[in-house]
This record gives sequence, structure tokens and C-alpha cells, in this order.
Amino acid sequence: MMRVDTPSAAPPGHANGSRAAPQRRIGSVRRIAVLRALSLGDLVCATPALRALRGCFPRAHLTLVGQPWMAEWSRRMPFVDDCVSLPPHPLTGAEVADTASWDAFVQTMQQRQLDLAVQLHGSGRISNPIVAQWKPRHMLAFHEPGQTPWPEAIGLPWPQRGSETGRLLQLVGQLGGAAHALSHDTLPFHPVEDADRRAAVAMLAAHGLRPGQGVEWVCVHPGAKWASRRWPLSAFAAVARELAARGHPVVITGTAAESELAAALHAQVPQAINVAGCTSLWTLGALIDGARLLVCNDTGVSHVAAARRTPSVVISCGSDVARWAPADPVRHRVLWSPRACRPCEQVSCPYEHGCATDIAPEQVLAAATALLMQPPR
Repeated sequence: MMRVDTPSAAPPGHANGSRAAPQRRIGSVRRIAVLRALSLGDLVCATPALRALRGCFPRAHLTLVGQPWMAEWSRRMPFVDDCVSLPPHPLTGAEVADTASWDAFVQTMQQRQLDLAVQLHGSGRISNPIVAQWKPRHMLAFHEPGQTPWPEAIGLPWPQRGSETGRLLQLVGQLGGAAHALSHDTLPFHPVEDADRRAAVAMLAAHGLRPGQGVEWVCVHPGAKWASRRWPLSAFAAVARELAARGHPVVITGTAAESELAAALHAQVPQAINVAGCTSLWTLGALIDGARLLVCNDTGVSHVAAARRTPSVVISCGSDVARWAPADPVRHRVLWSPRACRPCEQVSCPYEHGCATDIAPEQVLAAATALLMQPPR
């Protein structure tokens, strides 16, 4: 049985409909560091929490601690001042830590004399000890249910349900006062600048598609990090061919790592434009920003579309829909099949991948048609 997601009954910005947090007096805050060293979609989902922190402490210097690629992203963010990259560590997927670079990183963070360190990197089992190494004056962090909170930390047990954005905002709301008031703004953010749009237009023009004068393209993004999260390529091809037959230019997008997958799709839909592997993160964002519609798996670009308010059809294979679905069910249609094995933590499905094959191309086309009939943004 296929389902389309519906809005949560919980008030916006709160994972479990929580009441106002008590005011926590932490004194003057001049320097803040936030740990969020995950993927693109995770970072976009965290932007409302970052915005709430900035609004609560407008004069503080706010540092994002994350992946190296986030440095450029932080320079484009109106509520982040700089970025410090984590060196290789199991927290970021490395098998072992680089001891020398890790010690230097910890020393750098201690020298910043942080007033507040915020752990937005999961339940805290691994990440809380890392943040504590920075020796902040105050720490805001989740902790695993049933476990003792980190000493002197302001925090919450890791929520077992609710949206990712709502969970993070709920934590920030524990600071009380202005932070709690700002924690109701759930709109994500992804930066797109005029130079990015010009680059995207030039890329499409090189393939014979000249935007403007009513020309609107549809982005089809067949990739996802794990095979278990991917809708079948043949299904994507069926949808892309039909959209192209209806007069919608189809643009296939993807990262460099997804180039082979995109090429296989292009072989089945030769009338499409394939730019997978040819875009930067910013050009990709501009392509999605200018698109009439995005069709994709439940992966990072779905959150970029939510941030840019581009309508999307998201096929959710295996993931926790309540946690990762875009908040606006009118603009974003998430199609998924209930399965006992959800949410899936397997790289490749060990079963028959029913969560993917249950979703038929006709259902995706119906959702796409409904969105394309809505007035353009």
C-alpha cells in the first residue's frame, strides 16, 4: 500500500508538541560553536536551529563545526560567521582518527574560549564527549534516553519521533525566552546567488535549452547515497519519458559519484539533458531553484527543494518519513510504502525492496501532474 505523507499533529517546530522551555540563564554569550558534521540534507534541516541561535544571540560569533565542504556554505549563510572542519574521525565516517590533527583541532576549539557549544550531531553517545573536549562554559546537547545527561549540560533526551528540524529546534528552545519563540520558524535555508543562476542558465543553454519565455524544466535526480534508498532506475525513466512527452524539458541531475547512474538513466531517456557530475553544489541548487518540479529519492536535494520552495515529488524508500519529509505537504508530495523493516539501516536491501517497488510510476506521475497544475511560484 502506497501512502502520501500528511502534516504532523504536533505544533510547528516541536518534535512532540512540547510546551515552552524554562528560561536558562547562561549569562553573556559572545562565542558559539555548533557541531553538525553530516550530509547536505542534514545541514539544510539544521538551518532553522542555526537561525534561531543567531536570533537569540545576534552579537555572538557563531562557528559551524562540520565537513570541509561546509566552509563555502558557511560563507554564504547570513547566520553563520565561519566554519571549522573536523579532521578524520569515526564521527565523520573515517575508520580511525588522525591523532595529531585531532589534538590540534581540539586545542583550536579550546583556544576559542566558547561561551556555548551546541551538539546538533545526533543522540550524543559519540558526539557529546567530543564537544565536551572543547571546554565550553555551557553546553547544549541531546543525550540518549535513559542515560545520564552530560554534566552541566542543558539538554533533552534524544526524541524517538518527530521531524529532524523539529527535534533540533526543540533542543535550541531549551534556552528559553527568545530562543523558544524563534524555534517555531521551521523554513529551511539553502543559499543560491545570482552568479549560480547565471551558471545554471549557461549550462542549460549549452545543451540547447534556453530558459525564459515560458520554458520551465523538470529536474529528475535518480541518485541517493545508499542503494536501499533508490527508486528503480526503470521507474525514473518511465516518469521522465512521460514528462518529456508532455512538453516538459527534463534535466537529469546528480553528483560526480552518481554520474554512472545518471548516464544509465540518460540512455533510457535520450531526449533529457544530463548534467550529473558537471554541477557544483551551488549550480545544482540554482537548477533546482529554477525548476518547475523536482522528482527525486529521499535525499539531500529534496531538502534543497524545500528550502528553495520548488515543488517536489519525493519517493521515500526505507527512510523515516516522519523525520525527513519536507514540512509543506502541499508543495512537496512524499510517496512511501509502510513496511515493518522501516526505517531501514541497510546500505542494500536484504529483502525484495518492496518499499521501492510498491511505488508505481503512475503514482509518481499523478503527484507530479497535480503539482504542475498548481500556479507557478
